[in-house]
Amino acid sequence: MVRIALVEDDSNYRKELLEYLRRYARESGEHFSTAVFTDGAEIAEGYQANYDIILMDIAMAYMDGMRTAETIRQVDDEVVIIFITNMPQFVMKGYSVGALDYVLKPVSYFAFSQRIQRALSRMRKRSRRYITIPFKGGMRKLAVSEVTYVEVRDHDLTYHTAQEQFPAKGTLSEAEALLGSDSFFRCSKCYLVNLEYVDGMDNSSILIGADRIQVSRARKKALMDALNNYINEVSK
Repeated sequence: MVRIALVEDDSNYRKELLEYLRRYARESGEHFSTAVFTDGAEIAEGYQANYDIILMDIAMAYMDGMRTAETIRQVDDEVVIIFITNMPQFVMKGYSVGALDYVLKPVSYFAFSQRIQRALSRMRKRSRRYITIPFKGGMRKLAVSEVTYVEVRDHDLTYHTAQEQFPAKGTLSEAEALLGSDSFFRCSKCYLVNLEYVDGMDNSSILIGADRIQVSRARKKALMDALNNYINEVSK
């Protein structure tokens, strides 16, 4: 299921674009889940990085498409944005916010279908799976493959990547279920590690980059087995 957001303040264009999406789905066999917004402010406020493609008008009453895209890019680098506009002078500016493409109004079905096809191709090239984690004041989208480990302290989670740390609310069990990958292993009651990033192991800890992570005695044997199995699978 491809998740699409349509952000358009003109009701006639909304109806036309929704019909184009239905027609494309019939002709291509794609399955779309579509959410409709009548202004950029509606999608930008509390944006949760849960769309694959955003089709967005540029000229809107409260928050225009450029400002909306800038806000979205603060938490979501991967969503495919296509601008729909009658103002070609803004096209070049659209690339500064990572827009894939644009369609000039009035929109023909052929032009629309070409852009959707390109967007789907771009989306599928990004085969990484993502999760959305809550933090104070909003949400953050993370690639599962980039999470090196997760730790819990005083009922607060921290998702670690090679570059950054992301605090979040929840339990380690919830993080484990959210990540949903065989490459993650709970090595103690405080740590969930991505086996892909384990650089070494001694009697009581493992190394992930510059971080030394404690392994509980009860989990050591199971961790060694899981690490060996992971290495064997990757090597096939």
